[in-house]
Amino acid sequence: MKNSLSVIFLLGTMLIPGFNHLVYGQSINIEFRAYSPGLPDDSTIYITGSLPQLGNWDPSRVPMKNTGNHVWSLMLEVKNPISFEYKYTLGDWSKEGADALGNPLSNFVYQSTPDNMVNDTIPYWTKPGTRKITGQITGKVTYHRQVTGFGLEPRDLIVWLPPTYNESSLQRFPVLYMHDGQNIFDPSTSSFGPDWQIDETCDSMIRNKLMEPIIVVGIYNTGERMHEYTPNDTSARYMQLVTETIKPLIDKEYRTLSDREHTFVGGSSAGGIISFVLCWEYPQVFSKAICMSPAFKIGNIDYVKTVDAFTGAKKPLFFYIDNGGIDLEAALQPGIDDMLHALNLKGYQKDIDYYWQAFPEASHNEAAWAKRFPAAIQWIVNGKN
Repeated sequence: MKNSLSVIFLLGTMLIPGFNHLVYGQSINIEFRAYSPGLPDDSTIYITGSLPQLGNWDPSRVPMKNTGNHVWSLMLEVKNPISFEYKYTLGDWSKEGADALGNPLSNFVYQSTPDNMVNDTIPYWTKPGTRKITGQITGKVTYHRQVTGFGLEPRDLIVWLPPTYNESSLQRFPVLYMHDGQNIFDPSTSSFGPDWQIDETCDSMIRNKLMEPIIVVGIYNTGERMHEYTPNDTSARYMQLVTETIKPLIDKEYRTLSDREHTFVGGSSAGGIISFVLCWEYPQVFSKAICMSPAFKIGNIDYVKTVDAFTGAKKPLFFYIDNGGIDLEAALQPGIDDMLHALNLKGYQKDIDYYWQAFPEASHNEAAWAKRFPAAIQWIVNGKN
């Protein structure tokens, strides 16, 4: 799913058990062959997905070569072990691979094959203007466009205000900062339609007195999503952008409770790990984090060792952590298990300092995270579900 999830990761780079004939970290070449019987050979097919080599879900960055007879191919070098999601387009998201009814095909999922060759059939393509968008933004939102700093690409912010925001000019509110901001409120900007429905969830829960009112800030991702969301020098600059540019902007423009006790962060997949890292490395700024389907330890990512190596006093933090069990979710679980063990060794207690739950039937997508968000936000705001 575009810009979601999703080590060089996703959504995701994934560990896949059962392929021990390949050496961990070894580079392998994968040949993708896309067969589209109704497409002229002079057309250009693009492949895109959750790896930088696949354009990080940019629909027009990685063209394939036509080899005749309605077949297009691409050789891709990746490191083993790996699994990732990908799709085919004709250059933008209005023209992607479709079924006989014109519905976009589900994401393809690559997992290791003995010959490292993938053959996909794309029977039809969506037509511009046929994408169906259901739903709308509930409540009041404002935008801050092209926010930049620290040498990073500019990005938009979308700020959702609680229904009680205008009832009193004296009332101030906690703030939840969410990554992948274009996916959390607005189905028209969300990757493939479904959004997290955080606006509907929070509006309903606040009006029904199930949680205290909060402000939610969606920080849009960029083409550098994976570099910004996984631990490295770029993510260090992204965290500076969040803490030194975005948070001060929000505190200046809105009636926030700006102290750490009322400042939270959240995300899924790679957004899940950067939420954990922001809390862990900026405990003076954030007190709680939502980490859905987080990539704690997978591929070339290992933030568990950072937590293991920490020797200071226990940090006053709370983490909501969950994960599904289907496809890419299953590959995340060993790293989550290791992180939970590391937290236990550091004195963090389940249901007190962190909450953990598995959802074995859940996949790695916005719809699944939307279903789990009500429980997550109650743990963050109310301290329970």
